[in-house]
Amino acid sequence: MTLGETVASMPLPVHPALANVSGRGSTQEPAVIAPQEQLRILRRGVEEIIPVDELERKLERSCATGKPLVVKEGFDATAPELHLGHTITIRKLRDFQRLGHEVVFLIGDFTGMIGDPSGRSEIRKRMSREEVLENAETYQTQVFKILDPEKTRVEFNSTWCDPLRFAEVLELTSHYTVARLLERDDFRKRYEAQKPISLLEFMYPLVQGYDSVALRADVELGGTDQKFNLLVARQIQREYGQEPEVVMTMPLLPGTDGVEKMSKSLGNHIGIDEPPQEVFGKVMSIPDSLLETYLLLVTDLSEAEVEQRVRGVVSGAVNPSKVKRELGRDVVRQYHGAAAADEAEAAFDRIFVERRTPEEMPELRVATGSERLIDCMVRGELAASLGEARRLVRQGAVQLDGERVQDEGLLLRGAAGESRTLRVGKRRFARLRFAAGERG
Repeated sequence: MTLGETVASMPLPVHPALANVSGRGSTQEPAVIAPQEQLRILRRGVEEIIPVDELERKLERSCATGKPLVVKEGFDATAPELHLGHTITIRKLRDFQRLGHEVVFLIGDFTGMIGDPSGRSEIRKRMSREEVLENAETYQTQVFKILDPEKTRVEFNSTWCDPLRFAEVLELTSHYTVARLLERDDFRKRYEAQKPISLLEFMYPLVQGYDSVALRADVELGGTDQKFNLLVARQIQREYGQEPEVVMTMPLLPGTDGVEKMSKSLGNHIGIDEPPQEVFGKVMSIPDSLLETYLLLVTDLSEAEVEQRVRGVVSGAVNPSKVKRELGRDVVRQYHGAAAADEAEAAFDRIFVERRTPEEMPELRVATGSERLIDCMVRGELAASLGEARRLVRQGAVQLDGERVQDEGLLLRGAAGESRTLRVGKRRFARLRFAAGERG
């Protein structure tokens, strides 16, 4: 049985070691799993646990007392769309959840207005509370495709940050030094380059640490780029008389370009709310060299199963496209369902194997002779901006009825009622329907 067939029969992805743990929607209490076995499950795909012996002690105490660990991850809702890179830590939260621990999905509506300076070479533009809350609403919708909503505690850090008096803020700042903050790589580089660093940015790791104090967190998850902030939280908890949390960092998922980390701003992302056909096509486009990473981080295959597939590809016994198909079906099924996975693969074959246009595509009404192709591309969301539309034309990535477009200023023309097929890149299509003097 293939990976695609296997996962299609499962109501929710479950790590093999969690087979006896109650799943989503279950009314049963999670089965008690020994601390060492829990640790083995939790270490899968993790970059670093700081320190691992403390996590082991916390798990032992949890089993002995029956009190679950409080496991948190914070998300600043700076963009409305979650992509596969975000899901790596969320999937690890789900492992904790299935082991019976308390998962806190923390929305940084307060810290989001500060802006995480991690990896920034300049001051980040601040967001309004309204922007953050609007994005936060879509985050909750998407994250419950992975986490069990009935077993997830959603918190907003404005709950405890907004009421802080100025004296309490000063007290928080007294527990960390500027010298320690300047040890952070991105701060140090900006300081040495004489680029501005605002005091507000210095506050970000302190406020994130205070979140852990407010929640009395036992464990906090984040990407490897969050390591500094997470270690600050351990120190802040000590200063407030709490046992420091254990830090678990997860690898950053490379994007479809195989070079940079997955990011919507770089255009190398796979959004979990994107149309199934787009998700499947993007998975099929990843470099062969990323197969092991993706199989390990975005599926529930065991490490042995991942190794078996990778060994087959490396030896030449298995075509990498076969493994990508299974991976693509798995990813689509997780976020859109088994039927959508079947249709996404079939649509991919129609376009790339049979060389046919999709059976369904969005339709754009065009007023003949009054609209440039690049404007139509932006209006139809086939390009994010006019700059990107021009770039796609220059790269030969735009076709009208199968003919490559070379003129960036091309005016769209056609008789009323006539239609033409617009293709942008490998997977984006639209049907242009001409009408006299109108568009929409």
